[in-house]
Amino acid sequence: KLIGQCIKSIDFCDEIIIIDDFSTDKTKSIAENAGAKVFQHKLNDNFSQQRNFGIEKANSDWVIFIDTDEILNEDLKEEIKNIVSRDGDLSSYRLRRRDYFWNHEMRFGEIIEARNNGIIRFIRKGKNRWFGNVHEKYIADNRIGRLNGFINHYPHQTIKEFIISVNFYSTLRAKELYKQDKIMNIFQLIFFPFGKFIYNYFFRLGFLDSSAGFVYSFMMSFHSFLVRAKLLQYTLYD
Repeated sequence: KLIGQCIKSIDFCDEIIIIDDFSTDKTKSIAENAGAKVFQHKLNDNFSQQRNFGIEKANSDWVIFIDTDEILNEDLKEEIKNIVSRDGDLSSYRLRRRDYFWNHEMRFGEIIEARNNGIIRFIRKGKNRWFGNVHEKYIADNRIGRLNGFINHYPHQTIKEFIISVNFYSTLRAKELYKQDKIMNIFQLIFFPFGKFIYNYFFRLGFLDSSAGFVYSFMMSFHSFLVRAKLLQYTLYD
């Protein structure tokens, strides 16, 4: 839904590359009409593979990674331009992410780490790669910088979208853990999701985000429940 705005927010870049998992909607045509290069590449339940494929297709020395439900704000754009122009000694940067849910800017709970400390999304091309099928991580070989501007993130804006997302990502994560021979038991299934809700809603002050904070904390603990329930299912019945 936001792909047009997403591309517009990075139109200062020398090239814009979209890695498309053979989408059946208008994503490909919208991206191409906006001036992006579109490469179709199967996800195969591996988000790191998609990001690394994008690195291979990029011609520039510096690469920004952004999802189609994310938009760079003006401050972040200027910071990125300055880094590229001065070409410093760091090769990777954390970009702070500001999440919006139900038209509310989330400030606490589950999202607080990405908001305050940022996530690695701006790198200089080199030998480093992304790892992990889901919740992928970039392994940097030196000190990581952090920029002050924000990526504005607009994920799952309805309960229906949230449930679809949680179901999809929990399946990928459970499969990944199963392949790693991780073992699940009933106690983890019961207590970890509950503990996660308590941690995010109370200790991370999710309640200060009003009703949006409660729903977000609940849904993310439900995600943890589904990961463990599906892993237990694979362990017992596959």
